[in-house]
Amino acid sequence: MRSTTTRRTVTAGLIGGAILALAIPTMASAHVSVSPDELIAGDHGVLTFSFAHGCENSPTTSLKVSMPEGLASVAPTADSDWTIDIEKGDDGLVSAVTYTAVTPVPNELRGAVSMAVGLDEDAPASLAFPVIQTCVDGSTEWTQLADDGEDPHSLDAPAPVVEVAAASADGHGEHDSAEDAEDADSAGADAADDEAPSNAVGTALGAGGLVAGLAALVVSVLAYRRAA
Repeated sequence: MRSTTTRRTVTAGLIGGAILALAIPTMASAHVSVSPDELIAGDHGVLTFSFAHGCENSPTTSLKVSMPEGLASVAPTADSDWTIDIEKGDDGLVSAVTYTAVTPVPNELRGAVSMAVGLDEDAPASLAFPVIQTCVDGSTEWTQLADDGEDPHSLDAPAPVVEVAAASADGHGEHDSAEDAEDADSAGADAADDEAPSNAVGTALGAGGLVAGLAALVVSVLAYRRAA
């Protein structure tokens, strides 16, 4: 009886460690990101919202992006892969944009939609863009906001956020030319680069899960030897 129980414990430890190692990186890296993640008050820019996972691994069918206060204009980018529905508020400004995929986006592929935006001169210090990701099966609401001092990557479903830099007297942001060039390069880079920090966290957490599984195996083997 002890031998059978110990074998079951060993098996459970191995399975648990494997699940943690494989599942945690996926959960940590799955999110909707925005690039660039910083604009200048009173300026214009093109925001790209990207994703690499569906809802519980189900293909993505649509993204609904809600607009925060502080935007003077919104112009979604036409794309043959998506149909676009625009909602406007009583003030005539765009309040939400829904991108519906012509063909559902599989988990193995990265999906992205974009829009041109203009910021008010008095735009707040940060702009949150809540996103509802709808899939063939289920949906995910990326609407959580981090509290002061909280890491956004620790949230289960963080909303994409764009920081707003104050414009200087000459109409440019408070950055020197070297920083502006670096920001421009970052904005043009593939949005997958924005996910690298969370992917790294996911990998580390996955390794931790594997270590936990191995530890359970060692404990189970020792228990088996004592029982024998």
